[in-house]
Amino acid sequence: MAEAGQEPQAANWERGVLEKVALAAIAEQRSARRWGTAFKMLLLLYLFVVLFVGVGWIRQGEHTTSGNHTALVELRGVISADGAASADNVTAGLQAAFRDSNTKGVILRINSPGGSPVQAGYINDEIKRLRAQHPNTPLYVVVEDICASGGYYVAAAADQIYVDKASIVGSIGVVIDGFGFTGIMEKLGIERRAITAGENKRFLDPFAPLTPTHREYAEKMLAEVHQQFISVVRNGRGKRLKDNPEIFSGLIWTGEKSIELGLADAIGSVDSVARDVIKAEDVVDFTPRQNLAERVARKFGATMAEALLKAAVGGAQLR
Repeated sequence: MAEAGQEPQAANWERGVLEKVALAAIAEQRSARRWGTAFKMLLLLYLFVVLFVGVGWIRQGEHTTSGNHTALVELRGVISADGAASADNVTAGLQAAFRDSNTKGVILRINSPGGSPVQAGYINDEIKRLRAQHPNTPLYVVVEDICASGGYYVAAAADQIYVDKASIVGSIGVVIDGFGFTGIMEKLGIERRAITAGENKRFLDPFAPLTPTHREYAEKMLAEVHQQFISVVRNGRGKRLKDNPEIFSGLIWTGEKSIELGLADAIGSVDSVARDVIKAEDVVDFTPRQNLAERVARKFGATMAEALLKAAVGGAQLR
């Protein structure tokens, strides 16, 4: 009787194990299907965003205009290669503005404390090229709060510069700034270990003393860039500049004073220049702006790619 009772128990135990294995397999299949569905949805969403950007449902830098107008391009903020005020962005807007057959004049509205001399130089060069290519389309700069340093480097290429009487204009100079930590390192007992090949490889190293030789070299380099800046301003402003050595000293002036010095031409705003100078009151903004698709792609692109990778490689284990 004991052996007969043991056989049903063994059979029940085996049946229970088989049921558990079967249920586990079913759960695993369901999980795999869920992850497969999620992967497909993420892939479709990713492809949709790519298509959205490619097709450009909200287009950037493309304008449909009818009738004469004044084209507006903005240069706002610090001029840098990776910012909104980069040469790529500003020149793209200027090119589109000049290319439009209904553009009667272009206004470059500047509100910038300056930035990269290289990026400012690119924009200045492109303005001169576009003005030569479209001699019947004038380009005017309208200054808002500030047009200093690299901002004025750009402005100097315009036909005329308009300011508000309280605008800040100037700062025609060049600077290299930084910090030196040698004193603090000595107090804290920190030893700087830098092995170099080249006697000047540690040029302007903040953790090393500034030698007279390096200071002299830095000053010569700054003087060279400063002279480039001066040449750009002199060529752009010509005889309008007053004979005042302080103009190139790095000082800044109000808009009203900048007119006296020949750094600007008159008081004016975007509306007044469009209405009274260009004679085309309708203002069309050609400033390249990041469209919605690009914002979505930038914000979710990296996380989506990571999710796709996890789903493809090991999604079933992420429960």
